[in-house]
Amino acid sequence: MNEDRNALAIALFSEVLAADQMVRARLSSVLPKGMEISHFSVLNHLARNMVERTPAQLAETFHVTRGAMSNTLSKLEWAGYVHVRPDWDDARRKMVAISPAGRQARDQAVGSITPVINQVVEKLGDEKVREALPILRELRVRLGEKL
Repeated sequence: MNEDRNALAIALFSEVLAADQMVRARLSSVLPKGMEISHFSVLNHLARNMVERTPAQLAETFHVTRGAMSNTLSKLEWAGYVHVRPDWDDARRKMVAISPAGRQARDQAVGSITPVINQVVEKLGDEKVREALPILRELRVRLGEKL
């Protein structure tokens, strides 16, 4: 029984990892020149939530190190896509907000990836996607739990 569960777990994660790699490759190929998936993810998050966040909060949200998030934010700031300012309440912290240019770049990226995503959903069928979403969400939540 344990061997069956191990094989099932390995098959599940193999499929998830393969799908992740293929999604990243497809999306990377259609994102605007110079934009990486990590850049789009941060811009999309800031655009959707419309609230300033600290680099530490963003690192926690995306499950990356503070150093990795700092690197991403430096590139986004250099491109003019985010504004980074000191926190007025605690000068040791910084606050990050999306800029108008960042919102425009995010919108352009959404426009370029939407046809790719829609094509996959169309091939799978709406019903299969609706059935898969709760399972994928639960998988994400469970993976985010502390062991």
